[in-house]
Amino acid sequence: MTANLPPLTLYLAAPRGFCAGVDRAIKIVEMALAKWGAPVFVRHEIVHNKFVVDDLRAKGAVFVEELDDCPDDRPVIFSAHGVPKSVPAEAARRHMIAVDATCPLVTKVHNEAQRHSENGLQLVMIGHEGHPETVGTMGQLPPGEVLLVETVADVAGLVVRDPGKLAYITQTTLSVDDTADIAAALQARFPAILAPAHDDICYATTNRQAAVKAIAGRIDALLVIGAPNSSNSRRLVEVGAAAGCGYAQLVQRATDIDWRALSGIRSVGITAGASAPEVLVNEVVDAFRARFDTRVELVETAQENVEFKVPRVVREPA
Repeated sequence: MTANLPPLTLYLAAPRGFCAGVDRAIKIVEMALAKWGAPVFVRHEIVHNKFVVDDLRAKGAVFVEELDDCPDDRPVIFSAHGVPKSVPAEAARRHMIAVDATCPLVTKVHNEAQRHSENGLQLVMIGHEGHPETVGTMGQLPPGEVLLVETVADVAGLVVRDPGKLAYITQTTLSVDDTADIAAALQARFPAILAPAHDDICYATTNRQAAVKAIAGRIDALLVIGAPNSSNSRRLVEVGAAAGCGYAQLVQRATDIDWRALSGIRSVGITAGASAPEVLVNEVVDAFRARFDTRVELVETAQENVEFKVPRVVREPA
């Protein structure tokens, strides 16, 4: 027993943290820097995590919002969230070296949308307006071919071209439960609408949400390590709250923890969004050990062994 420190049990959710798509995207930037040297330009944050972005920036990556901010003579990498078709087309027109770090599971949704469109179907996308993944997916097809819904209420207001020729797709980082409700509303209003052949929500998002549900009943508070602009991290907070966590908060790192709000607690759950590195989880655990007599228990609900290959362009020698 640690002298004078209150007892606390930390439940570490597993899986947590980096997914295969994030791991691949970071590796692509690092390999591009090794191959072509600095600077390498990255359109949008490669993944939504300040710690990761700052680390890559220190190694020579330059993060920009648009292709217009990139010179023609340096490589440009497209983020894991994907980009509209117009972006690689413009890079090709400018004869740029372009490397696509789009998560293969997002690319799968892009291909699905393209296939449905070629079959004469209009698409409905369940997603968050303005999120890079949603912008990228909707940008695979001409304007008006993909309609966005964010809530069940949005379904009632949809104006479609032909109710008999519809299919829906989803952003990969959403809450499984919320998406199911919206999908049910779409199917109730448009009985002929085609559902995805496989659930578009990625395995990592599903697994991390299931792990939070598994610890929710045992904890007084839940801390999700992740960035405010990370969709999958924010969904983990929502999933924890819906599963009964009276206090569920998103923190970027240990310095963001509100210790006063945790006064008197006996158990805390910790997880991390798919773009948060394990070093930040360890930092949070150490912060608890400094303040509590801490017992750590791992709660593992699934094992992940997915690995995605990086593009040939960064594997080949310069």
